[in-house]
Order: sequence, then C-alpha cells, then structure tokens
Amino acid sequence: MNILLVEDTESIIKGLTYSFEKDNHNLTVKTTIKDSKEYLLNNSDIDLIILDITLPDGNGFNLFENIIKDLKIPTIFLTAKDEEDDIVKGLNVGAEDYITKPFSTKELMARVNRILLRSKKKSIIKIKDISFDMDKLVLTKDTTPIELTALELKLVNLLFNNLNKVVSRNVILDKIWDWTGNYVDDHTVTVYFKRIREKIGTDIITTIKGMGYRIDEE
Repeated sequence: MNILLVEDTESIIKGLTYSFEKDNHNLTVKTTIKDSKEYLLNNSDIDLIILDITLPDGNGFNLFENIIKDLKIPTIFLTAKDEEDDIVKGLNVGAEDYITKPFSTKELMARVNRILLRSKKKSIIKIKDISFDMDKLVLTKDTTPIELTALELKLVNLLFNNLNKVVSRNVILDKIWDWTGNYVDDHTVTVYFKRIREKIGTDIITTIKGMGYRIDEE
C-alpha cells in the first residue's frame, strides 16, 4: 500500500519510515504544504495519508479541505495532545481518524491497517466467484468481466450499495424512473433481474417474495 506522511518532525519521520517498511508499505514523506500539494496533484495511487496539523508553511486542515477531501483519500490527522478542538475539527471535516502526539507507533500502525482493510473491502466486494469494483463499476466472474447494460449495472450497483439489506420493488421502480425517465411495472423489474442473474451465472441475488431483492455478504 502507498502511504503519504506529511510531517516535519525528524524523529517521527525516522520511526515511521522504519515501521512502514517493516510492514511492507511504501511510505513517501513530505515536510511542507507546498511539496505535499505538488505530490498529491501528480500522483493518483495514494491509499492513505497521515497528516500533521502544524506544518512550517501552513495548516494541515487547509491542505485537507482544499486538496485531499476532493481526492477522497483516507486521512489520519496528527495533533498535539492538548489541542482538543483540533481533534473535533479533524473529524468534522471528514478525517478517518486522528492520533495525538506523542503517540505509540504500534497503535498508529494498527489504525492504519484497519483503515486500509476497510477501504479495500469497501472498494471491491467479493461474493463467491463474483467481484464488484465499487469505484470502477466493474462486475467480474473470477477475472472475466460480465457485460451488463447501463441499466443492469445501475441495478447491480444499487444492491451492492445496500449489501445485506432488502431493496424494495418500490425503490427500484423509483430509481429506474430517475435513471431513464421511463415508467416500468413489477413484471419488467422481474425480467431485468432474470437477465442479470443469467449473465452473472452465480446465485448471489436473493428474491424476497413480495418485497424486493438483496445481496448478502458471505
């Protein structure tokens, strides 16, 4: 995994560089807002950011709100122990987590690995031999892409976004209207899902009689 550390304290940089390399993560270090902005705008393969709030040329909050938030990269804020307002602000602006200085490297590594695992699960969901990439909207069986129409793909995405929950027929009918501007009836919905099931070839969609459809995690 590729991690960006934005931090200017040499002892923290040395300690985390050693720990992340030992844990088989690629760690890139930037010590200023300016260098961090340039790196973020030219690299699209960052999985997580550890961001100090107080930096030599600016505030980590501003970097997060102006650049990182739009890139949707999970971020952990580093903050001084007595700055409780910063902790609250960090969570309110959308950070995944925060950790106070001085901190335990072991605890930070545990939080990083938990976030990376959660992000990976959220991005690609695998059920039996079917995988769905939530970011790319690609459905595959084993490693072979399954060809779906635009509407079929939206219906599959709707079910995966509501994993373990029943999506009612009324919701599906409303969504189809929103997506296409066409009115369809219950029978047409049944036909759509019959076709989707045939293309998938693996029984991952459960029909809840009289209610709707559901996909469950294994």
